[in-house]
Amino acid sequence: MRIPELAALLCYFVLVLGIGVYFFIKGRKGGDEKEYFLGGRQMNGWVSALSAGASDMSAWVLMGLPGAIYLTGMGQVWIAVGLLLGTFAAWIFVAPVLRRYSIVAGDAITLPQFLTKRFCTDNKAIMVVSAVVFVVTYCVYTAASLHACGTLFNTVLGVDPSKAMIAASAVIVIYTFLGGFNAVCWTDFFQGMLMLGALMLVPILAVAMMKTGSFVAPKVTIPENYYNLLSSGNADWKSFSDIISGLGWGLGYFGMPHILIRYFSVRSEREMNKSRIIGCTWLLLILAATCVVGLVGRKFIGDKLAAVNAAGKNSSELIFIEMVRNVFDWIGNSIGLMAIAIFCAGILLSAILAAAMSTADSQLLASASAFASDLYKPIFRKNASDKEMLWAGRIVVVVIAVAAFFIAASPKCAGLMALVSCAWAGFGAAFGPVVLLALFWRRLTYAGALSGIVAGFVVDALWYIFMVGKTGIYEIIPGFAAGMLVAVVVSLCGKRPSLDVMMLFEKSRKPQD
Repeated sequence: MRIPELAALLCYFVLVLGIGVYFFIKGRKGGDEKEYFLGGRQMNGWVSALSAGASDMSAWVLMGLPGAIYLTGMGQVWIAVGLLLGTFAAWIFVAPVLRRYSIVAGDAITLPQFLTKRFCTDNKAIMVVSAVVFVVTYCVYTAASLHACGTLFNTVLGVDPSKAMIAASAVIVIYTFLGGFNAVCWTDFFQGMLMLGALMLVPILAVAMMKTGSFVAPKVTIPENYYNLLSSGNADWKSFSDIISGLGWGLGYFGMPHILIRYFSVRSEREMNKSRIIGCTWLLLILAATCVVGLVGRKFIGDKLAAVNAAGKNSSELIFIEMVRNVFDWIGNSIGLMAIAIFCAGILLSAILAAAMSTADSQLLASASAFASDLYKPIFRKNASDKEMLWAGRIVVVVIAVAAFFIAASPKCAGLMALVSCAWAGFGAAFGPVVLLALFWRRLTYAGALSGIVAGFVVDALWYIFMVGKTGIYEIIPGFAAGMLVAVVVSLCGKRPSLDVMMLFEKSRKPQD
């Protein structure tokens, strides 16, 4: 065990716990449901932008994506392109309208609440269906973050992955439990800065090390078509399916509750404009640096992590960890200050914790808000006080964290990239089409929205089970298409929305501040 690395990781844990305690003490001076779940709609541009980005870019951006590029090459870059296009579209077209609409629609504080109030109805069907989708999908999504924490501690410190996941779960639950949305957003802000710094610094240091006489080139076998954007080297079905699937990742942004909720929280239209620029720039730099890490890592580490073990798996997800440790060991030997260099390596490795925790905390809080505001109060306890609502949400945080732990700790767990892609597709297919139609199509009906959510989620799940292996097409694409088609058809077959719904739609077109 490398003690300085452990010290750096522990310092990081203390920092995020300190933020949670600060906002807990601050919240005791006065705060309600909206304050805990949405920060009172007072987030500034920087915090909103980096919080949205950090909650989006989970540990897969430091492990899964660079690992995939390290292993198979430029053909995986299409995922980054899809995410970048999706982010730009969400910030430019969706964010300002969604924030404005959520305010005029009864000051909605969750996505299911908005989708209900948008239709001026007391029908709770969308809230119930959404809560079910939230719980199922967020368990899988949070499991991906815990899996990353377990892998990090096992690789770096030799700690049993299950024990590491328990520790990470406890820290995430505590600061989410205490501080709510403010704690989550501010920890995400610092975590976003750490992720960007680490991803940009490591490949630069690796290239500098490779140019020294002390660097011993590893054995490198570059796969065929490694640097070709067409993964098979030809314009065939394999290349087509990889491109379409990669670009399809961008569709997820329109239906990701823990990202969309950030748009709700921005305090003004002016801050929204600032957030848009900051958020898009941050993601562009993050994704570019991630791709560079994967490509440089192949030459820097060689074939070491590409070898398949007895279980049929490789260690490509460890590429960032291996690069950090090798680079800072070299720096420590060069300057004769190994302990300091190892501590610095621990700080950069904390970026993986940052990525994992910034996503997990957002998902847990979104689940809690959906359960407390959309299920517990309107259906089970209509007269529930603000304090009771907060405790109901906190209990859900614990329950989902426990369920996610068992998924991540299961021997059948498919790994980080598989967990993230599954959850991302589930949310994108279920809510993406309905959110777009709700914001930009006045003819959408409540029945159409409900049917679209169900159809998108079901088709996504069925495609994942039966068709992904046969077609190579990412399940979010058919799921998204099905949700959009069903929502439109059901809406057109029903009665036109009421005058109140139409007036609300028109009101959402006008700037509110």
